[in-house]
Amino acid sequence: MMAAVGSFNAAEYLVDRHVKAGRGERLAVVAGSGSLTYRELSEEVRAAAGVFRAIGVRPEERVVFCMADDIQLLAGILGAMYIGAVPVPVSTMFTGDDLGTVLADSRARVLSVSAEFAGIAQSALTAAPEVTDVLLDGEAPVKARRGVRVQQWLELDGELPRRPYDTWQDSPALWLYTSGTTGMPKAAMHRHAGIRMVAEAYGTGVLGIGPDDRCLSVAKLFFAYGIGNSCFFPFAAGASTVLERTRPTPQLVAERLKSEQPTLFYAVPTFYSALLHSDIPDDAFAGVRQGISAGEALPPSLYQRIRDRFGLEVLDGIGSTEALHIFLSNRPGAVRPGSSGVPVPGYDVQLRDEQGAVITEAGQPGDLYLRGSSIATGYWCRAETTRKVFQGEWLRTGDTYTRNEDGSYSCLGRSDDMLKAGGIWVSPAEVEERLLGHPGVAEVAVVAAPDADGLAKPVACVVAVAGTPVDPDELIAWCREGLAAFKRPRAVVAFQELPKTATGKVRRNVLREHVSGTLTAAPAHAG
Repeated sequence: MMAAVGSFNAAEYLVDRHVKAGRGERLAVVAGSGSLTYRELSEEVRAAAGVFRAIGVRPEERVVFCMADDIQLLAGILGAMYIGAVPVPVSTMFTGDDLGTVLADSRARVLSVSAEFAGIAQSALTAAPEVTDVLLDGEAPVKARRGVRVQQWLELDGELPRRPYDTWQDSPALWLYTSGTTGMPKAAMHRHAGIRMVAEAYGTGVLGIGPDDRCLSVAKLFFAYGIGNSCFFPFAAGASTVLERTRPTPQLVAERLKSEQPTLFYAVPTFYSALLHSDIPDDAFAGVRQGISAGEALPPSLYQRIRDRFGLEVLDGIGSTEALHIFLSNRPGAVRPGSSGVPVPGYDVQLRDEQGAVITEAGQPGDLYLRGSSIATGYWCRAETTRKVFQGEWLRTGDTYTRNEDGSYSCLGRSDDMLKAGGIWVSPAEVEERLLGHPGVAEVAVVAAPDADGLAKPVACVVAVAGTPVDPDELIAWCREGLAAFKRPRAVVAFQELPKTATGKVRRNVLREHVSGTLTAAPAHAG
């Protein structure tokens, strides 16, 4: 009786619910391999579920997906949920060692992989002794060790389940590995009910997604941001999603905007910057009713330049793998540039000081804590870290924020990226915003490096606009003119490109290592 009250299966909610309600002929997916209605997608999901059952996948077992965004990945993720198994989509930018580490960590027996990543999968298998089955979405040679079956999806059949497995609201639905900006990725474990919560809270509550919307996301399905954009939000509303199998470029996005006419466009600040530096038409976004940005804070200057050139209003927000999607967001028609907006319906936030006391005064920086029902139940096999991050009802996000007088919240950077110069806190985001205002700067990240006395000082890692040389003295002077002197970067280091995770976040830990000797080895650039 108790189980029946709590019964809920996210795959049924996202797909079969529409078929049962007579909406089966509505367009659900447009992808490189074809288009599907909700009825056809339901058939694909149940077919994938049948294959998993045929090869012995049981409820709550993990299935790892290293696949390009296409129908097979979408059907596989939902098919695993349908039978109560736990899909684990992972980055397609993993090396073989990376994938092997995640396979071993998750204890998965099944790996589903796209043909273009077959070489990575083959390398990964040497570190994953528990894998028994590899499923491919196309022809590709994979030499596996004895005991591992390598098969193609199209060659497999299984008995189609008549109904979804009787998962509960709190049953494990999905694992998502953190992007690893600060170290070894960890698997955040999410419930079936959390998927419905983010769809209703952000998809409906903020974006107002309806059946006539069509979603296009630069962020891929393996990313928490991307799976919400391309799966949870459109399907919860009976809308459509556009999947792009290949790596997005401004030119490719412009083509998809023209051919598929999405109404909602999701990207990260880095990609919005790339759009501005491309030659795509200024009216490329004419049919898009709303742009969305997450992953890192969207600088006000970047927001305004997008608005001025493309006529596109971009809602900046913050989400996390642990929260499953965005929990602070600006609202359509009420954007406060430079802020992450206000809490999404269903979430509460607090700012706390170094002693853990709640900060009530506007303008005071503090650690951002979050409460909401989409928060993960914890990290897989990371008890100590789980206790530090998941504190009762609250999640310690690891971000430093300040609350503005109007009730919106502004990001000052990751808590472990904040630095003190002369005993005063310096926000990397503030220095980065100033540098992005220089006409010669395309991208920038500010990190800390020790000076000759071992004190942390800000260093700017800069990617110049094409054809523009980086002049450290000029950029430091530029910062002096617009910032308090103690906030200026003490050195500027030129980069061809900034190291990033697969989801577009700057890998600040890599930058810190790269510039660690800058202030002692290259004093000529000191300001």
